[in-house]
Formats: sequence, structure tokens, C-alpha cells
Amino acid sequence: MNPKTSILSRRLAWVVLALACAGGIAQARFRQPSEEYQARRAKLRAAVDGPVVIFGYTGHEDASEVALFFQEPHFYYLTGHDEPGAALLLIPDPSALKLGGQASEDSSSALSLGGRAWENGPREILYLQPRDPKQEVWEGPKIGPDDPGLAQKTGFANVEPFANLRGELAKLAKTYPNFYTLLPPKQEEGYPHLTNWSAWLRDAVPQASVKDIAPALDAMRQVKSAGELALMQKAIDASIDAQLDAMKTMRPGLFEYQIAARMKQIHEWAGCAREAYAPIVGTGFNSTVLHYSALDDEIKDGDVVVIDVGGEYGGYAADITRTLPANGKFTPRQREIYDIVLGAQNAALAAVKPGAVLFGPKGSLQQIVTDYINTHGKDKEGHSLGKYYPHGVSHHLGLDVHDPGDRTRPLEPGMVVTVEPGIYIPEENLGVRIEDDVLVTKDGYQILTARLPRTADEIEKFMAEGSTQPEKPQTEKP
Repeated sequence: MNPKTSILSRRLAWVVLALACAGGIAQARFRQPSEEYQARRAKLRAAVDGPVVIFGYTGHEDASEVALFFQEPHFYYLTGHDEPGAALLLIPDPSALKLGGQASEDSSSALSLGGRAWENGPREILYLQPRDPKQEVWEGPKIGPDDPGLAQKTGFANVEPFANLRGELAKLAKTYPNFYTLLPPKQEEGYPHLTNWSAWLRDAVPQASVKDIAPALDAMRQVKSAGELALMQKAIDASIDAQLDAMKTMRPGLFEYQIAARMKQIHEWAGCAREAYAPIVGTGFNSTVLHYSALDDEIKDGDVVVIDVGGEYGGYAADITRTLPANGKFTPRQREIYDIVLGAQNAALAAVKPGAVLFGPKGSLQQIVTDYINTHGKDKEGHSLGKYYPHGVSHHLGLDVHDPGDRTRPLEPGMVVTVEPGIYIPEENLGVRIEDDVLVTKDGYQILTARLPRTADEIEKFMAEGSTQPEKPQTEKP
């Protein structure tokens, strides 16, 4: 497909999607239809034996003046609500009461736990903060609990002020012995969102047992819906366009940050709200640093440059890496290492299908890649290259670039994973990583990043053709 044609077609699709969303909430994340979030909530309600309480971010997690608000991913996954200070309450259906994760044969068995089915009232409530006209002068209108048309705007039949939540939980605690929320890890990094709100919940229902809902949500999020896949493909397509521009632009004398800046511009003009992660553009020795982020070195003739940069569209992440020769031609040694990494990736891709596992027993993608690298090529001392492959081959991709969930779980159709082997030899200033985003299908896999050159020959050819007619990043609005 002609890259210019594909860019135009995707921009037209962006406009269509924006118009389709205009009838609902104007959200930066390109909200999916309310029915999708409702189905997720219904599935979760059917999997628990007590109320689920999940808190959105407050907007105070990052105090920086340049910070933009982005919602807590689990909360957004269930609600599609992208404003700060909200909370979600889900109550199990009486006919679907679960005990210890297993379906109850008789709803009266809830009495053995000291509770009974919650017979009256709504099963799903969205709690919102009151509107603040003074703050809206600075930040624009928000959705409040007393606004008209809330069912259409939010997809919830019941929306209440946040201040009502504590009282409702106290009532529910007389019925349900178990409550569920997102519990923090042993050491929560950054702003302690989960720590603070799980403590708040325990204080609100001191007699209840508070359990972690994350495992159930993580498992749900690993299998993507058609709507999620459409948003992911938009993030991936924008990221491919940025990678193609880097191939055309790359030359000795540029700085790492200049490559990253052009790529970010292309992402944003294609509709990405932000980068999916801190851009990695590493030249020379920096190519051997896995999460290099300084981006302040000059690209020199003879270097390879690892470019691990992806955008986020509609809340969903792309994650793509290519390794380029700065001058457009790999040296024999660079090509040797590149081809080993490519061979390892191809071996892992061939194993992707339902039932395969990323990590764990013999035959996992990780073991396939490790074995391949250990049996192909040597370092300068004649040793195998396995020690130069220090990371994992894959992770799930979705609302988070490293989507949560069990990475030993057998793959299923609808899962999206990365396949990203690498070799990093600091003493040779030579790092190579090749990363593609892959959809698991019922028969095998589909490479969602297939439009991007992957072999050394394809990359050299594209760079040679692109360097004859350098292009500026596309800057017209979508």
C-alpha cells in the first residue's frame, strides 16, 4: 500500500470516528459505544459474590503544570468515563450470586455468609463530583451528577453524587461480607492511588473482607473486543507512519531527540493523545540500553539506532521497535546480529497460536527465542550470545503498553501481544531489537505491524529510496 494513500485513508477514518462520537461525550480517548462498557460490567458482576468499588483518578496524581489528565485504566475499561474524581459501584445480581468464585446453586446459601441477595435498587452506579463553576472557567465544563441526559452521556441509568457513596456502602455491608476493589502491590510506585482508596474503602466497611478485583479484570482485559482492536490498529498505523518517517529522515549528524520529535508529531496529527511510553531512540552504545530515554546524543556514521516508539490512540497503545543503520547500510557485523534477532523473532512468531504460552514450560516463546540466540552467532570472545538477551520476548498490549494479566496463561484468539527479541552487546556499541504487535487468531496469528519493513534488505531499500526525496512530517489536521 502506498504510504501517502494509507495516511490519507486513516485520517478520513479518524474524522468519521470523531463525528460518530460527537453525539455522546466529547472525549480525548474516543469513547466506544456504551453497550460495550455495559457488557463488561455485567460480566464482572457475574464473577463476584460482593460489591465491586473502583475509583477513577482524582486529577491530583501529577501536580505538574504540564500534566494532562488520563483515567485509571481499569476504571476506564468498565465505564468509558474520562473525567477526574469518579467512582464505580457494581452489585451482583441475585440470580448470579457467586460464592468463593463458584456459582451458588441456591441463592439462599448467601445466608451462610451472613448476608442475603441485594433485592432492591440499581446494580450499577456511577458516582461523580459536583460541578465547580469557578474551576470550569479554567478547565472547561465537566459532567456533574445533576446534569440532564446523564444516561445518554455516561451509559449509566443511575448517576449519583460522590458524597453518597459511603452511605450506600454502609447499607451494602449489612448484606455482603465481601467487597472487591483494586488492591495495591506491596510497594506502589508514584502517587499512592490504590493505597489511599483501598484504605478509604476499608474504613467505610470495617466489618467486611476487602478482596482484590484486579485478577478478574486483568483476565478480561487480555482478550480484546472488535472495538478495542480497531482503536489499537489506529495507534499502530500512526506509529508505523512515524517509523517510516524515521527511516526516511535518518542520517548521521541528527540528534536522537530530533528523530523522536518528528515521530511524536506524526502520532499527534494522526489523533494520538500522547505517547504510549517514553520514546526510546538510542544510537551507538545507547542502542544497548534497554529503556534509554535521555535522547541527547548525536547520531554518528556507522552507528545503529534502536527506535522503540509508539503512540496511544483512544487510550490504546502501540509498541513497535526497529533498528536502523544511521547511514542506511548495515555493516557485516551489524547485519549478522540483526539477522540473528530476526531469525529468533520468526521462530517465535511461528509458535504463536491459541494454546501457546509466552513464558513458562518448554516450548514457550521465551524458550524458543533463548534457544535460537544461544545457537546462532558468537561474541568477540567466541561465546554464545544468550547473555546479551536480558529481557522477555513478549507482553500483552492494550490500554497499558504492558497490559496486566498472567503471562503464563495460554494464548487465546483476541489477545494482542508483542514479539520482541533483542541482542545488546555493549562492548561493540551494538544493540538490535525488532518488535512487532501480533493478534492471536483462531488459526494462528496476524502481524498488525506488517506494513513496516522488517528485514535488513527491506530497511536498507526503504531508507535508500526515502533519502532521495526527504519528506517533512505530515502537518495538516486530520
